[in-house]
Amino acid sequence: MSRSVDDLVRLDRLGPALAHATGDDAWLQATAELISGGKSNLTFTLTSAAGEFILRRPPTGDLLPSAHDMGREARVQSALAGTDVPVARIVLHDEGELIGIGCYVMEKVPGHVIRGVLPAGFAATHPEREQMAFAFVDTLAALHAVDHEAVGLGDYGRPAGFMERQVRRWAGQWEATRTHDVPEIDELGRRLAKQVPDQLRSTIVHGDFRLDNVVHDAADPSRINAVLDWELSTLGDPLTDLGLLMLFWRSSTEPELSLIPGITHLPGFPDRDALLERYAASSGADLSDMGYYQAFAHFKFAVIAQGVAARSAAGDMGGQDFGNLDDQILGLAQAGLHHI
Repeated sequence: MSRSVDDLVRLDRLGPALAHATGDDAWLQATAELISGGKSNLTFTLTSAAGEFILRRPPTGDLLPSAHDMGREARVQSALAGTDVPVARIVLHDEGELIGIGCYVMEKVPGHVIRGVLPAGFAATHPEREQMAFAFVDTLAALHAVDHEAVGLGDYGRPAGFMERQVRRWAGQWEATRTHDVPEIDELGRRLAKQVPDQLRSTIVHGDFRLDNVVHDAADPSRINAVLDWELSTLGDPLTDLGLLMLFWRSSTEPELSLIPGITHLPGFPDRDALLERYAASSGADLSDMGYYQAFAHFKFAVIAQGVAARSAAGDMGGQDFGNLDDQILGLAQAGLHHI
């Protein structure tokens, strides 16, 4: 049975904590609304006479090991403040005393979070769409250029052996959430485990870098105001981020990912090759092994989709229902096999 917003947010406790953190008693009279689009952690808009904040908390129900760590999300965004990577300011972080589980509250950054439809009049021309795309990939390159030691994130992950652990982790997540056999997923996991390339760089990795996880400046398509959703961030191989970006960057000839409605199939958006060239020019990275990272992206996202389906069926997604994802999971596995 799904739980109410009041049960999930506990404004009777959170409101006073926000009033204390901000020095504004208007937060004693706050309201909360679930934001549609969140497939893993739950995201709410908190509103009071003082303005709006964003709350992030895990879903309800049994949680997989190492998943939904709100402390890590809050830490990485705090560490990146002042770098070339735009992030939201953290207002409050709590380990579980306020609402019964770890959560954090951040500022609401102005701009567009784009899920499937371009706002009216925004990036209406082909040059603006190219600028929007290049700003997006440049932001990823900027993240990968951050000196993680210098910003206090030297212990944020274990870069050595990163890809081997990633393949094992997502294979384990598949076993924990699978509802039926998908031989293509098993075969893709086996190939990925056998063909891990040498890791050429170690950087901060976002883990879910896509267009609807950034805030686009409403007045300037070439500007990104914040990068959101740091749940899967760590230290590791930056090409995993680029591989996932390639998966989400759909062309007009490919089926849409129902969990991630996109806009990149629209006229004027550059293709994947153009984005890879832009990233390589910005970062100096060797992209000769991109086929492997694209295969891994398909594997990872298929497992994520299975997890979403399982949590949705159990009523642990704040009442959101994402339907039957079996065909999409199979399609992702089949497409992944073509890359490796």
